[in-house]
Amino acid sequence: MNRETKIYNTLTRKKEIFKPIVKNHVGMYVCGPTVYGDPHLGHARPGITFDVVFRYLKHLDYTVRYVRNITDAGHLENDADEGEDKIAKKARLEQLEPMEIVQFYTLSYHKAMKDLNCLPPSIEPRATGHIIEQIEMVQKILKKGFAYEVNGSVYLDVNKYNESFPYGILSGRNLEDTLEGTRELDSQSEKKSAVDFAIWKKASPEHIMRWPSPWGEGFPGWHMECSAMSEKYLGKTFDIHGGGMDLMFPHHEAEIAQSNACNNCNPVNYWMHNNMITVDGKKMGKSLNNFINLEEFFTGNHEKLERAYSPMTIRFFILQAHYRSTIDFSNESLQAAEKGFTKLMNAFETIKTLKASNKSTCDIKKLKKDCYAAMDDDFNTPILISHLFSGVRIVNSIKDGKESLNDSDLEMIKSIFKTFVTDILGLVSDKNSDGNDLTSELMDLVLKLRTNAKKNKDFDTADLIREELQKSGIQIKDSREGTNWEIK
Repeated sequence: MNRETKIYNTLTRKKEIFKPIVKNHVGMYVCGPTVYGDPHLGHARPGITFDVVFRYLKHLDYTVRYVRNITDAGHLENDADEGEDKIAKKARLEQLEPMEIVQFYTLSYHKAMKDLNCLPPSIEPRATGHIIEQIEMVQKILKKGFAYEVNGSVYLDVNKYNESFPYGILSGRNLEDTLEGTRELDSQSEKKSAVDFAIWKKASPEHIMRWPSPWGEGFPGWHMECSAMSEKYLGKTFDIHGGGMDLMFPHHEAEIAQSNACNNCNPVNYWMHNNMITVDGKKMGKSLNNFINLEEFFTGNHEKLERAYSPMTIRFFILQAHYRSTIDFSNESLQAAEKGFTKLMNAFETIKTLKASNKSTCDIKKLKKDCYAAMDDDFNTPILISHLFSGVRIVNSIKDGKESLNDSDLEMIKSIFKTFVTDILGLVSDKNSDGNDLTSELMDLVLKLRTNAKKNKDFDTADLIREELQKSGIQIKDSREGTNWEIK
C-alpha cells in the first residue's frame, strides 16, 4: 500500500506530507524511560502513542525500525548539570547496585507495556551500553570547535554554536530568552555561559556510575545518549523522533545542537511530541503528590482511585484524546472510557454473529474511507474512534433488524473492525491470566445468580441485580433463549 500519511512537523509548525528518507523504510526514535521507579501514566502515554504510529506505518507496508532507548545513566536531578544521578540515588537509598535498579525497573516497564498491548520496539538500546559511541561524539564536537573542556567536564558552547546554526529551532526559544530565563548557580562558574550544557561530566568522588574517558573518569550528559544511539541505529538524519512535550526543551533542543555540531546536519525530519496528563488541571508528578503508577491503576490501590481500571481501559482512555492534547485524569473520565471500550468490543463480537442479506442499506465504503482519513490526518485517534462508533451503530442496527448488509459489505465491516480496533489501535478484550474474557466471565456469574434467584422466586434479589446493573450502564434483556447484556 502506497498511502502517504500526514505527520505534524514541529519544526515548521504545519502539517506536511510524510516522506521517509529511504523509500518505504521509516526510522523512528522515541525517548524511553529513565528506569529508577515504577512505570506510571506518564510512561503509558508515549508508549501507546508511538505504538499506534508504529502499528499504522507497518499497516501501510512501510518497513519500520523503531528504536526506543532506556536511560540508565547520566540523568541528573535537574537540567543544570547538577545533582545526583537518579539511578545512583535510588541505588544508594535501597542499598543496591545501580544495575540492579536498572534491571528491576526495566522489567517492570516491559511488563506494563505488555499489559497495555504495546508492541516491543525493533531495538531498545541502553545508555550504559553505548559509552564508547558517546565519547566519540564528544570528541568530534570538541574537534569542530563547538565544545570546551574544563576540569574534566566537557560543555557544548551554545553561543559559538549559535553563530553557525540557529539555536532554539524546535522549541522556538531564542538564545536571549534562554539566557534571561536561566538562573545562575555557583557550580556554573566553570562554564563560559549559563546556557552551555554538559555533554560529558566529571564524576565526583562519591559518584557511583563512572567510565574512563580522555578527560578523566566521568559519565555522559543526559542529552548525549539519544544523539549517539539514534545515529548508530538510524543514521545521521532519520525520519521521526518522538517523546513527551516536556522533552522538547532542553532535551530535544540539545540533541539537535549536538548532532548539528558533530555532523553538520539536522538529525530529524519530523518531531512528534505527545502532551501531558494532568490531575485537576495540574501536571501529574511526585512533587505534587498526585502521582499514580500503572500498577495502582490496575489494582485500584491508590487514594485517588475509586476502583481498579484495566490496562485496556487505560489504553482506550489515552486514545480518546489526540496525542498533542492534554488529558485530565478523573475517575469519571476513566469510567466513561471503560463503558465506551466495552461497547466497542461488544460490537466487535456481535459482528461475528451477523448474517448477510441480499442488499446493503449502509455505506460501508465511506466508513472505511473515513477511518483511513482520520489516521492519515496526524494519527487522529479520537476522530477514528468516533467513526468506529458509527460502525457500532450500524452493527447494532443490523442486529436489531433495522439495517442490512450484503456479503461483501459484511466482510468489509468485519475487516474494518479487525484492522482499526485490533491491528492499529491495539485494543483487545480484557483478559485474565488464563486468557479468558474476564468481563464476560463476571457477567455470566451475575446473570446466573439472577436466574437462580428468579427460579427460587426471590424476585426482589433478581430486580435488585437488574437495577444495579442499569446504574452501571449495563442493560439486560430476557428472552426465550436466555438473558443477554450490553453496555448502554
